[in-house]
Amino acid sequence: MRRGLLILLAGCCLLLGACSQPAPDSIRFGIASRAANLDPRYATDATSARINRLLYRRLVDFDAHQRPVPDLADWQRFSPTHYRFTLGTTGRRFHDGSRLTAADVKATYDYILDPANGSPHRGSLSLINSIAAPDSEHIDFYLSRPDPLFPGYLVIGILPRALIEHKTDIQAHPVGSGALRFVRRPDAARLTLERLADHQLIDIIQVKDPTVRVLKLQRGELDLIQNDLPAELIGYLNQQPGIRVAQHPGSNFSYIGFNMQTEPTRDHTIREAIGLAIDREAIIHFLLDDAARKAGGLLPPEHWAGNPALQGLPHDPERARQLLAKRGYDAQHPLRLEYKTSSDPLRIRIATVIQDQLKRVGIDVAVKTYDWGTFYGDIKTGRFQMYSLSWVGIKTPDIFRYVFYSASVPPAGANRGRYNNPQADRLIETAERSSSLEAQAAGYRKLAALLARDLPYIPLWYEDNIAALRDDIVGYDLAEDGNYDGLQRVTRQ
Repeated sequence: MRRGLLILLAGCCLLLGACSQPAPDSIRFGIASRAANLDPRYATDATSARINRLLYRRLVDFDAHQRPVPDLADWQRFSPTHYRFTLGTTGRRFHDGSRLTAADVKATYDYILDPANGSPHRGSLSLINSIAAPDSEHIDFYLSRPDPLFPGYLVIGILPRALIEHKTDIQAHPVGSGALRFVRRPDAARLTLERLADHQLIDIIQVKDPTVRVLKLQRGELDLIQNDLPAELIGYLNQQPGIRVAQHPGSNFSYIGFNMQTEPTRDHTIREAIGLAIDREAIIHFLLDDAARKAGGLLPPEHWAGNPALQGLPHDPERARQLLAKRGYDAQHPLRLEYKTSSDPLRIRIATVIQDQLKRVGIDVAVKTYDWGTFYGDIKTGRFQMYSLSWVGIKTPDIFRYVFYSASVPPAGANRGRYNNPQADRLIETAERSSSLEAQAAGYRKLAALLARDLPYIPLWYEDNIAALRDDIVGYDLAEDGNYDGLQRVTRQ
């Protein structure tokens, strides 16, 4: 494999020979997937969420323990169903020069809550009954039911009311009040931002192929890259002069999802057989260079509402064969499935290994790879049998309603597999109505245990976050959720 990697690198070097060196005034950040949507009212993919954190300020953020803390505003709870938020002094100037007021906050959330607008975030905010802005500094949220976690739901980037009312295309012309402002997007693969504090330009560049990404880093055409790197390239980078590799334990949850409405994946026996056939330890060791840990559920065990008792399905290929035999499948009469994934090379390799592991128990998998936009569009519209994706940046357990509640089918949420279990719905509703965090945590642990039995997802792992940087790049810190907040501080020496 090492010799093959060197040959591939040499070949790519020839292809890159004509590439020009980057302009010295910009820091270039290489990533695998582009941002699908720079409008926070609609963005749901990981890259968009990470970039939108830089462009927009939000009412609330989270501390290191995943508890809500003020960002734009502090809050008071006047009653179990009435919260008042008071805007602070920072982050109050939009990039177009206008001042951020309570009217902008109200307009942003009113838009999301209007079912005619089709925001995918409406479901998670459905407990909001009404919003009032009595003056420019205060916003009152009135809820249909108590929820002690409510402040943690208000993490949507705030837009100017005038742009909302004029139906401005925010995706094409983002205007927020974040630490970085939008400069230009000359093509789908390149996005230029400017850091307000010092006018440093940041180019965020999509380079799909990890080998090309690494070579561009070596040549100085990129200054830093983050994640989506196979094990051999991480090892290669660790040996290169002028490059340093940073690693941080992660909380981003990788999983296999199923279509719960069509055969054969609606069959629990089939889903269990698939989970038992997958050797997660081998994939983590050989493809991820041990830079991940096995997952038992959507929330990591250290999360205040996580369930440490869940470990995920063991690797038991013999039991998988027995389950498949009950449905009439074996090596001579294999079950045939289609597995969709993105065109990122690491995701393709993982899918190929899973394909081989499933073949060994009598499942013939056709791996279908697509560019990110096509792949993500298929997943949101339910055009799949099984697929693999990751949830990133999860902070509060309202994610369970967004992902597993029966009414949260896109565009109302992210129940992409159309999972429908009245017991799960009741557990979600009961947990949300709980009057204390302790009671909520207990309810969500019960829900996680139910999901581990139902298997709408096969939990895979929580990947570490890995960045590779040129030696003259300093100040970039990795976060547990893999966000790009380090771009607010990164500099060139």
